[in-house]
Amino acid sequence: MSEREQGRAEKNRENRRRTGKLRDGRKQDKKFGSRMQKKLVVLYVMVLLAFAGLSLQMIRIARDKEDEYTRRILSQQQYDSTTLPFRRGDIVDANGTQLAVSENVYNVILDVKVIREKEKLEDKDYMEPTLRALDQYFDLDMTAVRSYVATHEKSAYYVLARRLPYDQISAFQAAMNAEDSMIRGVWFEKEYRRYYPLGSLACDVVGFTSSDNVGAYGLEAYYNEELNGTTGREFGYLNDDSTLERTVKPAEDGYTIHTTLDANIQAIVEKYLKQFDEEHRDTARQGNGAENVGCIIMEVNTGRILAMASYPVYDLNDTRNTDALIGSVMVDEQGNKTKQYITPESIAAMNDTELYMNLNYLWKNFCISDTFEPGSTSKPFTTAIGLEVGAITGNEVYRCDGSLESGGHTIRCHNEWGDGDVGVEDAIAWSCNVALMKEAQAIGIDRFSQFQQAFNFGLRTNIDLEGETRTASLILDGDHMTQTDLYTYSFGQGFNVTMIEMITGFCSLINGGYYYEPHMVDRITNASGATVENIEPRVLRQTISESTSERIRQYCEAVVMRQGDNKITGRTARPAGYAIGGKTGTAQTVDRETRERSKTEHVVSFIGYAPADDPQIAIYVVVDRANAPKQDDAKFATGIVRNVLTEVLPYLNIYMTEELSDAEIRELEERKLAITNQYTQTPEEDDLDSMQGQEPAPTQTPAASQPAWMSFPVDFSTGHRVDPETGKHYDPETGDAIDGSWHALE
Repeated sequence: MSEREQGRAEKNRENRRRTGKLRDGRKQDKKFGSRMQKKLVVLYVMVLLAFAGLSLQMIRIARDKEDEYTRRILSQQQYDSTTLPFRRGDIVDANGTQLAVSENVYNVILDVKVIREKEKLEDKDYMEPTLRALDQYFDLDMTAVRSYVATHEKSAYYVLARRLPYDQISAFQAAMNAEDSMIRGVWFEKEYRRYYPLGSLACDVVGFTSSDNVGAYGLEAYYNEELNGTTGREFGYLNDDSTLERTVKPAEDGYTIHTTLDANIQAIVEKYLKQFDEEHRDTARQGNGAENVGCIIMEVNTGRILAMASYPVYDLNDTRNTDALIGSVMVDEQGNKTKQYITPESIAAMNDTELYMNLNYLWKNFCISDTFEPGSTSKPFTTAIGLEVGAITGNEVYRCDGSLESGGHTIRCHNEWGDGDVGVEDAIAWSCNVALMKEAQAIGIDRFSQFQQAFNFGLRTNIDLEGETRTASLILDGDHMTQTDLYTYSFGQGFNVTMIEMITGFCSLINGGYYYEPHMVDRITNASGATVENIEPRVLRQTISESTSERIRQYCEAVVMRQGDNKITGRTARPAGYAIGGKTGTAQTVDRETRERSKTEHVVSFIGYAPADDPQIAIYVVVDRANAPKQDDAKFATGIVRNVLTEVLPYLNIYMTEELSDAEIRELEERKLAITNQYTQTPEEDDLDSMQGQEPAPTQTPAASQPAWMSFPVDFSTGHRVDPETGKHYDPETGDAIDGSWHALE
């Protein structure tokens, strides 16, 4: 064969080989597909059998265990527990007047799911009537409400409004409960809101709460645990018949706090603090009448606080209202006072921290949290120590030439020319620094320091109010006190006190020496009115003897009541018709920038008691940096004391002991306080009943028997009678003419 033929034969063999392979592959594919079909049929049959078995099992479960599974499913729904809020206890005054209460309020809740399900089941339009009613009766953003309803079809809890009083939901409830009402899916969630019926009255004492029932400041904070109750629960469960059952564990309401405060006395005090502010506001600078003004009235023989107030005040129902800040001294971000006073413009410029710090300064109780040098109100304490330890007898006479040298320092008396010969009673009545320093010299550092601790200076009184300041770092003990310190301490300079610290110690000076722990609450009751706790007066110690106490009362009475003496400092504190005792005080402040004693800024005060012969109450008024060109005038404080006692003493059924002058009668009539005239003399017991309901006639002195000077009006800023024609001053007790040197220095 030729090469061409051989190539053609080889090509034919290759083609036949390829054709054979293709035919073999088709045969193999045909064989594989048949087997797969059989397997698929078998698998399909098995799946059908499995589904059939599963269906049979589900039928069996539904038949035999329907109740069990129903309970399991239902128990997983929101039937398990609902919180029931407690009612925070009330705070009331001594007469039961409500100072803080918890009133019912309601959250308005919309259940969107209910509206839609009702529409589907009953084929009625409930949504539009419901939304229109909500728009009619409540102040709502209906655009936002409709948007929520459209996008949350399954929502069962949408809060439309929070904490509405009942009178704001009652009209809607009436419309919803009407016979033909189409309103559905709205319900009301009950809560409690803290409310203060008297607004700002006793705000420093009462304090306030946050939204979660946590007390802030005052009684609300101190008695937070007693005022708060225990949250209740409503439990849901399914019984054997798959019926939903409910059991309730009721909430336990908080206890009621019965305070020692008398709201009427408190209102009198606050009225005259506000009057002082109005009279002195914007006088020497723009701002309040003083940086702070405080007043405490305490029962001498129990430690019960009848009134405690300071100015400025704030509304307990609107604690963050910045209008209350205007006129107050500004504090910085660290809470330190500045020399600026708050204006609307400065409030707008404050950051959050500055605003909070200034509000915090407003909320604090000046009477227990701020400290200051007591000044001359501490002089009776020094004299009491001297009498008690036998360092003085009360018969001493000291020479005051206007100053005393100690440790290279010249310590001056308030009267730079000196008071001359000064007895022990004179030293307090005239407020002579030099005489008090000589008394302290006789007492000595160790004994003086020991008695300061006995009077609780440097320690908390543990009054039941939140925020009391401890002054331990602001007073020296005997180991660190120098002779110069002893001298300055003797007349109230060099150490700091709080108002509550001072008046509590002073009560022990005049009540026989018994130091009572001051308290604001005397009884706690539960929700049903049963007494849980009685808080009795508690004597902690006896500071001085009864005989020493009697001498101190005598000396303090001379400060106010001594006749014919133009040098006494407290005459302007005496209310018409009453004899009282007390002591004035003037203290320099420390300059905020130089940290040296200021020559222009002063704290003035008066601490006293009434009546003079049988002390029942003590009163302490402090005026911190009066808004006046000259701040070192104790009459800022004595004027407030006089106004307050003029109303408080008759209210307490304390009878007048002094004859009323014509000017005093006119004063009482102008104040519309003529009813106080019934206290000009103590009636016989048999006559008490017959006096009830009678309007007493004013006590008068026949004009024919009066000397001319007794008809002159009293100038209450000086305590003198003034001839309206000549302007000449006369002693109100003796009628002696007073020349131009009448001004009494503190």
